[in-house]
Amino acid sequence: MDIQGAGTSGTSGASLELASLKLAKDQQKQEGKATLQLLESAADVPKPASANPSIGANVDTYA
Repeated sequence: MDIQGAGTSGTSGASLELASLKLAKDQQKQEGKATLQLLESAADVPKPASANPSIGANVDTYA
């Protein structure tokens, strides 16, 4: 049975680290784009307005 270690696989640790960092950066870019799209879509939603603006102005803190 012949077992090869990570050093003999032909791929150096530095190149694996660079590949991992590139994937992480790409994922962050995708998540950033998705977040911006979500925020932009939420900005278009009108806020509900009450017929009586004084409702909810005072908060009763007594239980």
